[in-house]
Amino acid sequence: MAQSIALADKFQPILDELYMEASVTALLDSPSKPVNFAGADTVAIYTVTPIGLGTYSRSTGYPAGQVVGAWETYQLTNSRGREFNIDRMDDEESLGMAFGNLAGEFLRTEVAPEIDAYRFWKYAAKSGIQTTTGATLTANPVLAAIDAAHAALDTYHVPAEGRKLFVSNSVGRMVSAAVTRMLGNESSVDRRVTSLDGVPIIVVPQTRFYTVITQDAGGTVDAGGFSNGGVGINFMLLHPSAIVQVLKHANLKVFTPDENQEMDTYKVQYRLYHDAFVLDQKVKAIYLHKLGA
Repeated sequence: MAQSIALADKFQPILDELYMEASVTALLDSPSKPVNFAGADTVAIYTVTPIGLGTYSRSTGYPAGQVVGAWETYQLTNSRGREFNIDRMDDEESLGMAFGNLAGEFLRTEVAPEIDAYRFWKYAAKSGIQTTTGATLTANPVLAAIDAAHAALDTYHVPAEGRKLFVSNSVGRMVSAAVTRMLGNESSVDRRVTSLDGVPIIVVPQTRFYTVITQDAGGTVDAGGFSNGGVGINFMLLHPSAIVQVLKHANLKVFTPDENQEMDTYKVQYRLYHDAFVLDQKVKAIYLHKLGA
């Protein structure tokens, strides 16, 4: 089994890097958040609930109070995987080329989009987040709609620093069109707006940006992936402290044709076990602007 372990060890870092490049939500991953794995399918996330000030008394001193800290348990529910076979003769001399192309396309076109779509679905479905259902936006009111989202977060004292603005392809173009620029004698013009009022703008392909998705069980060789339901999301403004993205297991296994007792192929197995959660105490740090009802 040494050969299969070596091949897996060789390509796992490549897969991790491809995920980071292809996923728009990877920037919200935070290894520093207080998360403990509490079992095979659960994680414990530490949350703190403080209490406000009271009146100080010259006779009795400080008013009593307590800060409640607790480990809240969340259950991971999203376990996905896929197996591929690469015929020995198809890549007799270079597994790296065949598998590298396969891994790259698989991560870019299948894994990263599904991870993003799943996470946005979980955030959009969380009860208590701030939500606006609007008609199709145009360039004229889009900045006002985003300003309203910031004002809504301000109401609940969500920190201004660190906010992230995720926008659909079309809304991203609207923002670029809505911002006035003064041009001189530039020979080339870049109209893209990558941040607005100090807040990074992350453009999300609309296919990953819906309020509901359905994941295919992949029961046949030509089935799998996900499909969109619900309604399209125009934009989502959030503070990363409100969410936790847990990637518990992303593992690659490679078996050589000599180890594969079923076929004369390299057998490649990939499993992903992950989930995403919105903390109950911070639901107001997410603002969703969506289409439809």
